Amino acid sequence: MLNAREFRAAMAKLPSGVCVITTNGPAGRGGFTASAVCSVTDSPPTVLVCMNRLSVQRETFANNGVLCVNVLAGDQGDVSLAFSQSAREGTAKRFETGLWTEVNHGLPALRGALVSLACRVTNTVEVGSHNVLFSEVDAVIDSPVESGLVYFKRAYCHPAPIG
Repeated sequence: MLNAREFRAAMAKLPSGVCVITTNGPAGRGGFTASAVCSVTDSPPTVLVCMNRLSVQRETFANNGVLCVNVLAGDQGDVSLAFSQSAREGTAKRFETGLWTEVNHGLPALRGALVSLACRVTNTVEVGSHNVLFSEVDAVIDSPVESGLVYFKRAYCHPAPIG
């Protein structure tokens, strides 16, 4: 049977876009860095986000029921790092990195991100150590930025667009 260390080493070779997932609402603001984000369907427009069940952010997201997927631009590695820091840094400190605006009733959207998706969580499924948050997209905040941030072999990369 494959062990967790071997699996993580294999998955490090899968390039992933880097996102900061944010929320705001009755339970307050929250956010975390995620690379396990993908589209599910376009009808209705739905994405999934994987969140560690041990995260101190879990209850905030569950109680707010909304989130914003901020797909990071190539120059936003500092934002990723700020939102991947341990809980002792505090949520407010995380939002000191980057420039933020509010969309859809107060959801934090990162200025200069490739795209931000304002979403409602419609279903949560527990799988192993993570919760998978299925979320319907209510609004897309696009930008002219063309270079994204990618995580590959445990490092940030800035791929150049082809064509």
